[in-house]
Amino acid sequence: MNIADRIIYEDNHLLVIDKPAGILSQADGTRRDDVLTLCKAYIKQKYAKPGEVFLGLVHRLDFDVSGVMVLARTSKAASRLSEQFRDRSVKKFYEAILEGRIEPSAGRLEILMRKDEGKRMARQAEEDDHDAKPASLTYRTLRRDGQRTLIEIQLESGRFHQIRFQFSENGHPIVGDTKYGARPSKHGLALRAVRLVLEHPTLKESMTFETGEAWESALW
Repeated sequence: MNIADRIIYEDNHLLVIDKPAGILSQADGTRRDDVLTLCKAYIKQKYAKPGEVFLGLVHRLDFDVSGVMVLARTSKAASRLSEQFRDRSVKKFYEAILEGRIEPSAGRLEILMRKDEGKRMARQAEEDDHDAKPASLTYRTLRRDGQRTLIEIQLESGRFHQIRFQFSENGHPIVGDTKYGARPSKHGLALRAVRLVLEHPTLKESMTFETGEAWESALW
């Protein structure tokens, strides 16, 4: 894969890409492609960098999820961006196609959840569970027919498989998400990170990065 074709924005501090589905964010010991390795190779070749290339991974997208992903090109940028993600000042927007017609057409979902490490899945948690973490998001309907609903989601927290789990628990799993109860789809998981809003680590200006692609048209 030519990662240069997926670049949304680039300067001395940031590299923002449109991550394709079916690629890891970071190497996991297998031979599968990952964003961090591919982007380091791109920078090394483009700028003829000697030695090891620094590139900071400040957030991740799941293997099956596509969309906007930002990486830091300096340690200072990595530190400042990581802080923004930790304190939830980064605004993260996704689009998903759900099974069924969700009602109401817009709303907020809240749940206590935990990560099942053994099965690599999210689970509902009770208040007395020491691993319980609150998860919340808002959503609004963009389009729907008799069997599917296209929604925009804004995350208020960033838990493991949060979007997938919350909509499955709501009775509307994401199309193609067989791990959380959806029927198989030849198109895979219908979830995409469409927009990130953050403060530039050195310019201190708000910046918005978008995919600029009507991805759902191929799935609808």
